[in-house]
Amino acid sequence: MRGGKVQVSNYFPIIKTKRLILREIVAEDAGNILKYLSDKEVMKHYGLEPFTTVEDASNEIAWYKSILNEKSGIRWGITLEEQDDIIGSCGFLNRVHNHCRAEIGYELSKDYWGNGIANAASQKLIKKNGFIKEGLLRSYEFTCGKFDDLYMYSLLKQDFDRLQPHEGNI
Repeated sequence: MRGGKVQVSNYFPIIKTKRLILREIVAEDAGNILKYLSDKEVMKHYGLEPFTTVEDASNEIAWYKSILNEKSGIRWGITLEEQDDIIGSCGFLNRVHNHCRAEIGYELSKDYWGNGIANAASQKLIKKNGFIKEGLLRSYEFTCGKFDDLYMYSLLKQDFDRLQPHEGNI
């Protein structure tokens, strides 16, 4: 850390909104990640048992780096604009470049639930932005001793283009 700010790689894209900064997750973030990934309610839909050690969080950070290096995904740390502590993460996983597809996922510290931070990943907003529910993959994943269902949504380029304002429609 330099000057109280976490140093990140030069090539990692940083995304800023009015309230949030999405940035690279680094080793110094392990304590904050442990804080929310040790919460049973946060981990309920994550597919893993709640974390119990900083090593668990460090392994998660190493996984984020591995999917970036393999070009199979990217994971941003979610921070509030006025602070640098990671309060969750979001990103793409299982990216298949040849087929132009990826999965989207997120998790957020329970302390920030109900504040509109994770709305971008909610089913309601997904539908509002043109994603189409394609179906339910029943018992798709076996995690934490049980099978979990997975809903599949899609947004094809031609559908996205159709939703964008055109010169005559603005």
